[in-house]
Amino acid sequence: MQAIILDTETHTLNGLPIEIAYAPIEIHDGKLSLDREKMFDQLYSIGDEKISYAAMAVHHILESDLVGQPNFGTFTLPSETVYIIGHNIDYDIRAIQECGVDTSHIKAICTLALARLVWPDAEAHNISALIYMISKGSEKAREMLKGAHRADADIILTANILMHIIYKLNIQSIEELYEASEDARIPRSINFGKHRGTKIVDLPSDYVNWLLRQDDLDPYLKKALENTSITTL
Repeated sequence: MQAIILDTETHTLNGLPIEIAYAPIEIHDGKLSLDREKMFDQLYSIGDEKISYAAMAVHHILESDLVGQPNFGTFTLPSETVYIIGHNIDYDIRAIQECGVDTSHIKAICTLALARLVWPDAEAHNISALIYMISKGSEKAREMLKGAHRADADIILTANILMHIIYKLNIQSIEELYEASEDARIPRSINFGKHRGTKIVDLPSDYVNWLLRQDDLDPYLKKALENTSITTL
């Protein structure tokens, strides 16, 4: 189980995980396979914490659903896990870190970043919109999406999107997918501040140097800025 698609549902935005699901996948010769027999899906209790109504409106998990469930701190990843795949995967990795899981060795693959690369002109890049787009608004897509925003259902939907990404990018292996994800996550333009919308390569050098001195700089933005600095030296 080297590679898994993982999804979490949390009690608030960026909160504690109350549902965690994952399924192992393999990529051989450009073909994706997902083992449904080995899918893991578990609800977790969070002690005295309360589920926010905003979160409840997304995943429809009630506090009564968590009664008698194991504490979230008991969650562990399969020991051989190297790659974790998900839509906006950093969110899910932060969630399992709340369980005490060491993710320092994990290679994260973000299908959201890859979708933005493959379909730059899509109206939206959330899971539901992409499924409708891929299926051209089919009734089958509507049926699939009825369970969306629950972790187990989102894994199957993410696998569907990933299958198309692998085909579009001619990906042959999981490591190739990881490298494509890493490249896709490097921004090509700035999305905040007075230079919002400006291509990274067109940023003034003094602004680039100022950004590079910031302690909380996104690591992928840092990569983009460092590449620009090297180019302009």
